[in-house]
Amino acid sequence: MPYEPPTHTVERSIRATTGAKIIAGVDEVGRGAWAGPVTVCAAVTGLRRPPAGLTDSKLISPKRRAELAEELEKWVTSHALGHASPEEIDELGMTAALRLAAIRALDALPVRPDAVILDGKHDYLGRPWQVRTVIKGDQSCVAVAAASVIAKVRRDAMMAELAAESAQCAVFGFGANAGYPSPVHKAALREWGPTPHHRLSWSYLDALPQWRHLKKIRISAEAAELESGGQLGFDF
Repeated sequence: MPYEPPTHTVERSIRATTGAKIIAGVDEVGRGAWAGPVTVCAAVTGLRRPPAGLTDSKLISPKRRAELAEELEKWVTSHALGHASPEEIDELGMTAALRLAAIRALDALPVRPDAVILDGKHDYLGRPWQVRTVIKGDQSCVAVAAASVIAKVRRDAMMAELAAESAQCAVFGFGANAGYPSPVHKAALREWGPTPHHRLSWSYLDALPQWRHLKKIRISAEAAELESGGQLGFDF
């Protein structure tokens, strides 16, 4: 099924209305996974024509996605990644963990952006950043689509490395499922219980009586307030 290619329409609008010159597209991956970090990529592209076939990373085959990510990392003006670990997700909640990962990505760029285009309808970044949220921005905005592809490929590679380096992680199939709840992953959890790479505050442990005692309860009032402020959808 063909998709409309992303454009610079939103970026041009931000430039015209705010005077911003450096605009970063930001997207995340790993929000709905049961294991591994949540990863955010910030990408600055300018207004140049992107490589052919660019769109939301979930709409691209794994082979083409890897090829496109390699092209994009050379094509973008700059990009950087930020991660929030499973421990940070458990402690802070997903909303605050996303913000932490996004700030790490933005701070790692060589030049601070004047504005940020954030995929989705929830602004989990907030002040002092000037943010424009765009639903399905990973399909419609060039910079966000580029961030989507780079983040997905880089995080998948991280999870595959975990599986390759650790027999404990290999049984969970992280190389194929990237920490998402596949049948192999669920079966391994029932048999072996969670690893140090799993998110231990998540409700999947409620369905595993033999491992339920490992569940972590988040006690930060600030984190609970942030989490309840907006229900984030899972991307599995």
